[in-house]
Amino acid sequence: MKKTLFLGVLTIFIFFAFPAPEAKAFDPVTISLLAPIAIKAAQIAAPYIIRGLKNFGKGCIKVGKDMIDFFRLPLGLGQVLFLAPFGYFNSGVRNLVLGGVAPLKLCIHTLILPLLLFGANINI
Repeated sequence: MKKTLFLGVLTIFIFFAFPAPEAKAFDPVTISLLAPIAIKAAQIAAPYIIRGLKNFGKGCIKVGKDMIDFFRLPLGLGQVLFLAPFGYFNSGVRNLVLGGVAPLKLCIHTLILPLLLFGANINI
């Protein structure tokens, strides 16, 4: 307990006693010389950035769908256990399988998100 308390106080002291250095301004002449070059570089890179963001958006939609599919597992369990006499057994088994696969798909799609941001069009 004493060790944890000591480390906590030490950490707080280090963060508050030594603040981050202030940002310094660049030379205005350097900025005015490099601005046209930066604009040209941004114009050249714009199509690639837009394609990467578009793929990233599609990947985020897949991740959201996988998160919603998590809830199919308890739904399918309820359908198999309680609603089987009423004809919901087949859809319950389907929901159980889709809900059981959802965590794997979520992990894969989440790990692929950075690749999609750099423009790789990966369809899994």
